[in-house]
Amino acid sequence: MDKHWKTAISGIINEEVHIHGYKITELIDKVSFTDAIFLELKGELPTEEEKAMLDAILISTIDNGMGPPSVTNARNSASAGNPMQAAVAAGILGVGEFHGGAIEECARLLQSGLTAPKLVEKVIVSAGKIAGFGHKVYTEDPRAKQIFEKAKSLGFFGEYCKLAQDVEKELEQVKGKKIPINVDGAIAAVVSDMGFDYRLGKGFFLIGRVVGLVAHVFEEMVREKPYRRVSSEEIEYDGILPRKIA
Repeated sequence: MDKHWKTAISGIINEEVHIHGYKITELIDKVSFTDAIFLELKGELPTEEEKAMLDAILISTIDNGMGPPSVTNARNSASAGNPMQAAVAAGILGVGEFHGGAIEECARLLQSGLTAPKLVEKVIVSAGKIAGFGHKVYTEDPRAKQIFEKAKSLGFFGEYCKLAQDVEKELEQVKGKKIPINVDGAIAAVVSDMGFDYRLGKGFFLIGRVVGLVAHVFEEMVREKPYRRVSSEEIEYDGILPRKIA
């Protein structure tokens, strides 16, 4: 009789954990953590080029300062006295459409089969902007530039990377100003050229960012006093003035 829970990823075989057919003890001895991540996600061990590319992608997502919601969520949770796992989970819950979600959405658009003009037309009409493009500070995101340079040197600058650059050019024509590919867009294009399904997009962000969250939570625990509060100088009440019940 078929069992209810099935997985082709990992299992206990002959009393030992196997991941996609490899003994975990052998993996511990012979491969890197990035190798193991690739194996989990793709089912095969990576080539040296795939390993180097995934390394670069994960490093680019590991941290972006204290400002993003994932980090402030995590540190506020730790400040309230929650343990490591709860605070990190709070940080992960801070990842959403506007923080960490652009890789997946951009990869979905790039993998949709649309040409650059059709893609821009479709998205601009419905949403006004395209995930993975635009930055508040940069006219050229240096992280995106480096991801693309790495992809070229390792042989992963293919049809999706070219499509992403065509979208950037099309956006400039439509908007009348340059809207650069950001690091999320570059990662989306490269992982698409590496053969990953767009639905893993948030996963790549999470795998890298969890490391940063652990570090921030630990620092909050050992460096800051408990119960951090927002300064009253940063809070403004703009509701109804004091009144009485008639």
